[in-house]
Amino acid sequence: MDYVIRPLTIADEPILWEMLYQALQTSEIEPAPSREMVRRPELARYVEGWGRAGDTGFVAYDAEQNDKLLGAVWLRLPTGDQSRESEVTPELAFVVKPGLRRHGIGAALLTQLVKANPQYSAISIRAPVNNPAVRLYEKFGFKIVQQSEAAVTMRREV
Repeated sequence: MDYVIRPLTIADEPILWEMLYQALQTSEIEPAPSREMVRRPELARYVEGWGRAGDTGFVAYDAEQNDKLLGAVWLRLPTGDQSRESEVTPELAFVVKPGLRRHGIGAALLTQLVKANPQYSAISIRAPVNNPAVRLYEKFGFKIVQQSEAAVTMRREV
């Protein structure tokens, strides 16, 4: 499959809502969750008000059907006291639509993100340690430095 990757813009907030919903679909077999789930505060914080300082990411489209979304990866700085921004760990959101996973799209998206943001040597990922995406990050040189039930923090030496 041929695809195009482009940077996210402030106008892409609707795309990110869709991608966030797609991230909730962990299997093609299980029933799809309610679309309203993405509006819960713990999830909405990844998208709501997209375009603030520090927001960055990429989206992948089918090369032949420009309106067909394949996946996206983005970073957001947590809200709150940003006085020591150099010490803030950005939160990563990453999704490739079900049925398109394990075809290199995720690796291509992550490559773009890492190349475009060398200033971030640490990222926070809200996923269990056994999430397949964690293995992909490890291939890019990230190592788990902290983990809890719901999230891991990974760091990469730059």
